[in-house]
Amino acid sequence: MVKHIVLYTLKEGVEKESAVKLIASVLEPLVGQIPGLLKMEVRQAYQGLDYALYSEFESREALAAYAVHPLHLAAKEHFWHMLDKRFSADYDL
Repeated sequence: MVKHIVLYTLKEGVEKESAVKLIASVLEPLVGQIPGLLKMEVRQAYQGLDYALYSEFESREALAAYAVHPLHLAAKEHFWHMLDKRFSADYDL
């Protein structure tokens, strides 16, 4: 199993609470639609970051496939323009 954690900041002027709700609404439903994606949580963060994404995948290969999956790419179109910075870490369980 692979755990995938991403921390984001939003561009200046983007309303944090509504942006995080939008992002969660398009990413969390991908569980069950993309093979190997086991869990997805998007939550508002604090202490200098705007939101956190936590997900679990069956394998590194499943994570790599998710990154280029058409449903994931389509979901990103809803919010990618609002993002400023991204920090990520993956680890095996």
